[in-house]
Amino acid sequence: MTTRTVGRLLAESLVAHGADLLFCVPGESFLGLTDALSDLPALRLVVCRHEGGAAYMACADGRMRDGRAGLCLVSRGPGVANAMIGLHTAFHDAVPMVLLVGQVERRDRGRGALQEQDYGRLLADVTKAVIPVDLPSQASEAIARAYHLSESGTPGPVAVILPEDLLDDPADEVPLAAPRLRAVPGPALAQVEDLAARIAAAQRPLVLVGSAMDGPPAALDRLRLLAERWGLAVAPTHRRPHLFDSHHPNYAGYVGNRVQPRLLAAMREADLMVALGERLGDVVSQSYTFPAAPDPQLPLVHVWPDPSEINRVFRADLPMACDPHGLVEALLARDPPPMPPGRASWISRLHAIHRKLTAPAWEPAPDGVNFAAVCIAIADRMAPNAILTTDAGNFTSFVHRHIPFRPGQIFLGSAVGGMGVAVPMAVAACLRHPGRQVIAVVGDGGALMTGNEIATAMLTGAAPVLIVADNGTYGSIGMHHENRYPGRPFAAAADLRNPDFAAWARAFGAEGLTISDEDDIAPVMDAALRPGRKLPAVVHVRASALQVTAWRRRLHSGE
Repeated sequence: MTTRTVGRLLAESLVAHGADLLFCVPGESFLGLTDALSDLPALRLVVCRHEGGAAYMACADGRMRDGRAGLCLVSRGPGVANAMIGLHTAFHDAVPMVLLVGQVERRDRGRGALQEQDYGRLLADVTKAVIPVDLPSQASEAIARAYHLSESGTPGPVAVILPEDLLDDPADEVPLAAPRLRAVPGPALAQVEDLAARIAAAQRPLVLVGSAMDGPPAALDRLRLLAERWGLAVAPTHRRPHLFDSHHPNYAGYVGNRVQPRLLAAMREADLMVALGERLGDVVSQSYTFPAAPDPQLPLVHVWPDPSEINRVFRADLPMACDPHGLVEALLARDPPPMPPGRASWISRLHAIHRKLTAPAWEPAPDGVNFAAVCIAIADRMAPNAILTTDAGNFTSFVHRHIPFRPGQIFLGSAVGGMGVAVPMAVAACLRHPGRQVIAVVGDGGALMTGNEIATAMLTGAAPVLIVADNGTYGSIGMHHENRYPGRPFAAAADLRNPDFAAWARAFGAEGLTISDEDDIAPVMDAALRPGRKLPAVVHVRASALQVTAWRRRLHSGE
């Protein structure tokens, strides 16, 4: 009698690779795997309400596991299609993630069977690899290869395609493939010496810190120590504001979408740029102007663990294909050079500009709550180890202006800008870090894309606090429309019809609260962010549409 099926072998392989959370929407194409999970409590199956939410949760989990992949399971056809938003996010954000896909039975492949697709073609542009499994002997090896590819070099999603009938095949004689040790490229000594000399000679070196520098607080503390010893101005990049303490005197400002002109002008005085674990996309480079593409206007040191990414867009004066954490340690092992005269004052000037731009100030708006006041209240109540997620939209400008990050706090979001990310990522954060304060800041648009994952929170005991900025419009797109076609009406849903989000929350069994004017903010936020919360909470903020960003207010609707 068979003691182990391929489904059981796959489940054992996942556990061997450290998987403990598997996000899915149930499907008949992988019942052989989910049945096997009932005997392996080490791997918890998290049942979600939409594959887009499940994939976003797996992406968030990949962000929080210090280089280890998040895990998602979806059915063929529609399930894969729904999950592609999470794959797209993980691919562009360089997040390790493994997607398991239930496929049609092997005997039916090529006949146009129900929901059949060629996933090698469909997923080619949103994954690092697509690995089909046809034989029991390939199953465990495919898991090992998927994790290795996902977590190595430039991290990203890898898909493993599992035919439905394969999962019930016997696998008694198939060995369990052991996890593969990840090769971590260290910095070459000659390049470390070159970089040290460049930093010593520079008057105004600027360090941009990106996704590959993400890691535990102890690793980020080493970056702080390097900045202090070597006299470096450090700026975290798009959707990674937690990588450096925003109150630290060496903090130079946040390099996200459309850096404020005064700060950007001061940063442009830099005479050396070190992109430390940052790929340098269009958002961080301010539409390929800082640094300029393809030939930067200042010496560029590009540090990234994958050589294929370096020199792809920008010509680097010093290309360093290595682990950025290893480079930090290599520099800390050296005696720091004397700081050139004037560097300290330049760093202080950058920090002073940042502090002035982000000072907690706001003015009432005539058509609703100025969301700046809400974000200031969030900042005042964030726990030292809080996790904050945001969705996509103009409301995030209030977050990045008014919510500073301190060591031990985590920010989760989508650098690629997909909507619907905040709620599922908040649920995943609660499951990965139970007991920690988790806050999601989401617009009305994103809330109605994946907000149904509140049901997943209720099911799993997760208790995030969701702050819904409801301005009744797709504000970011409306702003772009007004910039491009001034005076023209915004035909694409300028006025949305939204539910009462507090009542919507209560319908799930969660707590629902409302902020209708600024006087409501303090008592509502006190109630929502009280310690020991056991249920999810939704705070419905009736936000101003005229206060379109943290930096801009329209004079009247349609301007």
